[in-house]
Amino acid sequence: MSYNAILLKKRPEIRITPDVFEKVSQPMPLLADGEFLVKQTHMSLDPAMRGWMSADKDSYIPPVELGEVMRSSGIGDVVESRHPDFPVGTRVMGMMGWTEYFVARGGLSPVPTTVPQEALLSVVALPGVTAYHGLYEVLKPQAGQTLVVTGAAGSVGSMVGQLAKLEGVTVIGVAGSEEKCRWLTETLGFDAALNYHDENFAAQLAAATPKGIDLFFENTGGAAQAAIYHRMNAHGRVAVCGMIADYNTATPQPGPNWMNIVRKRLMIQGFTMPDHYHRFAEYGQKLAELLMEGKLKYRAHTLHGLDSAIDGINLLFTGENKGKLIVEL
Repeated sequence: MSYNAILLKKRPEIRITPDVFEKVSQPMPLLADGEFLVKQTHMSLDPAMRGWMSADKDSYIPPVELGEVMRSSGIGDVVESRHPDFPVGTRVMGMMGWTEYFVARGGLSPVPTTVPQEALLSVVALPGVTAYHGLYEVLKPQAGQTLVVTGAAGSVGSMVGQLAKLEGVTVIGVAGSEEKCRWLTETLGFDAALNYHDENFAAQLAAATPKGIDLFFENTGGAAQAAIYHRMNAHGRVAVCGMIADYNTATPQPGPNWMNIVRKRLMIQGFTMPDHYHRFAEYGQKLAELLMEGKLKYRAHTLHGLDSAIDGINLLFTGENKGKLIVEL
């Protein structure tokens, strides 16, 4: 008996092309004492994967080595166990990679079987805890402030905006299509949503933020960044989570001039979740409570079958995904 896995075969140059990966068949493992076997059911695709494929060793997390299973987080069920804490039937979540089965000795967290897997990956997993940390620990929102979040219809941005609304913050979302903008306002309750492709984006932003911008959650970089940066109020705070507009470009776009940082006394902080893994359970518990109370909404864009990840990951960089991008195995 065997199972399939997908390895990183070579480094992508700019776009992630199918020849970057290699699908292989692996023999089913024999477990040693202390190990358990997980049948992965749902796999998360995230923008950070683009960086994990690069050769850059001077980053917040080591790259995936060539010939290794491509890294990703996911959810699965324990189907065989020689570990007392992970009996058969336990549902677990954590880093497993692009693989149908995964052998672990630990490092995975049990999760309830009563919550749908898509909800767990969309809210309680990496997107949710990233949003939670960036909002509460970096931006430190206060009622009455105005926040702008880019990539607002994505898995992180949509959580940021909803959490901020719970704190009494005025939330302006920036997204890449009219459909996404309607979802942000009509379903998630954002105060306004702007399409950065519009020629008069800067004018729309000014109209939507008559009191300026106090908080900026940056997910994308690109065309919207300068206009938002120049609307910042004195002592404004910027959380830099991602630069997805530059992940598949040979040369990153130049950023705004730093003079405004001095003039407005801005606090700008980048962050990555590996620095805060010790708080993952804490954040996840709070997010799960909000989800069960009906205070957080999500939508998932689900692909089917392990092979769908090979082309599907590019949906993250074209903006064609609608919600958290997940592969159901």
